[in-house]
Amino acid sequence: MERETSAFQRIYTRLFQLTKATVSLKATGIGNEELAIVDGRLAQVVKIIGEMVTLQVFAGTEGIATNAEVVFTGKAPALRVGEDLAGRFFNAYGEPMDGGQILGQEREIGGPSVNPVRRKQPSELIATGIAGIDLNNTLVTGQKIPFFADPDQPFNQVMANVALRAKADKIILGGVGLTNDDYLYFKHVFDNAGALDRIIGFINTTENPPVERLLVPDMALSAAEYFAVEKQEKVLVLLTDLTLYADALSIVSNRMDQIPSKDSMPGSLYSDLARLYEKAVQFPDGGSITIIAVTTLSGGDITHAIPDNTGYITEGQLFLRKDSDVGKVIVDPFRSLSRLKQLVIGKKTREDHPQVMNAAVRLYADAANAKTKLENGFDLTDYDERTLGFASAYSEKLLAIDVNIDIDTMLETAYELFREYFSPAEVGIKQVFVDKYWKKEAATAAE
Repeated sequence: MERETSAFQRIYTRLFQLTKATVSLKATGIGNEELAIVDGRLAQVVKIIGEMVTLQVFAGTEGIATNAEVVFTGKAPALRVGEDLAGRFFNAYGEPMDGGQILGQEREIGGPSVNPVRRKQPSELIATGIAGIDLNNTLVTGQKIPFFADPDQPFNQVMANVALRAKADKIILGGVGLTNDDYLYFKHVFDNAGALDRIIGFINTTENPPVERLLVPDMALSAAEYFAVEKQEKVLVLLTDLTLYADALSIVSNRMDQIPSKDSMPGSLYSDLARLYEKAVQFPDGGSITIIAVTTLSGGDITHAIPDNTGYITEGQLFLRKDSDVGKVIVDPFRSLSRLKQLVIGKKTREDHPQVMNAAVRLYADAANAKTKLENGFDLTDYDERTLGFASAYSEKLLAIDVNIDIDTMLETAYELFREYFSPAEVGIKQVFVDKYWKKEAATAAE
């Protein structure tokens, strides 16, 4: 049954196939992803087959009757964009959480990614101040990379630190399923650091309906596109946690009786994640969007569908783990990788950066072998003992996520550790760098 309102909006009052997340009805002239109001609750079109339209109801369908009113709005989810987005936090619908207004043009979210012919090869360094990233897994503008972490690790603290330290014009936080404590933590840290003027937050908390999480990344990326395209700014987008985003996708697809793929995830998971990550871009005129997203692991399982698909889409990964020897969370040098780092290390950073990075990781690997020998009861050589000492100091002074220094200081710290535990021949960096940096820094330390 249908009727028209004075604003020419059609109202429908006959629903079929109500699930916990979706409702279906017969309707005509409806667009995909169009918004509707179902019994006073916001919903979005997710499937159209002939005249049968399926809507996902963000707040859930509990209590909705089969004769409830459905009003289609005639438009897809949108965000008002403008300079006054900066310094404010918004909910999943792009509404200011402080109750104020946003002046600016309304734009649909979830649009296509940038045409490849409009892209430029990334070549600008993004420094985070975290040595486990800047020294070993340097990031570039326009890159897309995830943080893989167990749920009990302090990944949100790392994201907050990256936001404060990163050299970017705008930092856009997409909080997917944050606890209230985490939301207040982000807000408190940014406020105390005096950094709110370049921070924009889109927040869905655990108290909000899970299906709302599907809107948050698109809201964040739409804001990023505004500042990168129209203001030519360097924008860093932080998304946490995309595992909860994928879980929300699963809720909707399962309620629609779609056949699940691996690990109960929808068959469209790869496309759904790629649609977000492919928004990362370096524009020729200087604007850029860089995406760092947390993917929490279930029991450390890297083969789960969510991290597995993520690994195919992104340009590397940053892997957090707790180093039991120093009692700190580090960026694991063995399981982390930035596939674009060669575009900037030694070019936008000091010339010896690649050599120092490779030498440090090789010596850290030698320490891992020495530790295995020790655990199996074998005698250690003098070199083994020194590698173990180096590894502990390397974790403490460079790999730990609480280290906040610039890249030149990271390189100088690495030389200090090399000199303390090894000879130049054991470290194995080029003689020209030994002459230029090892001896120079040794002389500076002696003074």
